[in-house]
Amino acid sequence: MKVVTSLDIGQENLNFLRKEYPHIEFCIYNKIEKASKDLKDAEVFLTYGFDTTEEILNTMPNLKWIQCMSTGVDALPFKKISKKNILLTNVTGIHGIPIAEYVMAIILSHRIEIFQFYEQQKTKAWKRKNDFKEIYNKTITIVGTGTIGKEIARKAKAFDMKTIGVNTSGKAVDYFDKTYSACELNKALSKGNFIVQTVPLIKETYKMIGMEQFKAMGEDAYFINIGRGKTVDEKALIEALKSHVIKGAAIDVFEIEPLPKESPLWAMENALITPHISGLSNMYMNRALPIFEHNLKVYLGGIGEYINKIDLNKKY
Repeated sequence: MKVVTSLDIGQENLNFLRKEYPHIEFCIYNKIEKASKDLKDAEVFLTYGFDTTEEILNTMPNLKWIQCMSTGVDALPFKKISKKNILLTNVTGIHGIPIAEYVMAIILSHRIEIFQFYEQQKTKAWKRKNDFKEIYNKTITIVGTGTIGKEIARKAKAFDMKTIGVNTSGKAVDYFDKTYSACELNKALSKGNFIVQTVPLIKETYKMIGMEQFKAMGEDAYFINIGRGKTVDEKALIEALKSHVIKGAAIDVFEIEPLPKESPLWAMENALITPHISGLSNMYMNRALPIFEHNLKVYLGGIGEYINKIDLNKKY
């Protein structure tokens, strides 16, 4: 049995797997191009998902299981995966801590206008101000109340913020003062000083945030997207920032990645661009690999339940 990766799991983790599963051949690569010679024999494939095209799957006749080592699976060729009846699992649940820290870092940077002072530092300008807006008692509206959304709300409560959540049914969730259903989205957005988009990309969430929603947020709102780029109408976002429909935005995910150099977002003073890094940290593989190992034991022994088995019809 051969397990092939297109990502680096680290030498320590590789040594552990080879010791625990000596009958399995682990072929570890950090790029799909380097893995090409072993793909034809791969029974199990570990990937972040973005490099796994229909053409790649055509070169893998023995593939039985894809372990996606990220949460987002929307880039995967689902028709081909379904046709070949390939098992698909992901690592949903590991991103709460790093993404929540990212969101709070953005909010706190906004709180003290850190980038303005960095620019002043370059010119050795000593300019003070005294009208900073505290985040105490401010409201954060979080679209999506799953693992990530709940961890953001938990950290926001530590700063005495009010927390509003949006989920499908409007059911109550820990750490949220109030939750609204998806059909009440605009109402929930209108109450937030900070808006965080966390939802995955599925049919129902495609471009769910457009100009109507930005107008509902209001001109003092700050928008943060750490979910998926295509859950937001990027043209509407650009226009909302350009016309000051909203105050500003921090954007970590985009419709096209890498973000094209000609995108107006790069030059906007009220936009902060990060290259899809909100979920990354030095602890990433420490959290992801145990999920793979658990699923590997289920795969080998046929006993127990897979963690994060994806419904190929629902795509989540």
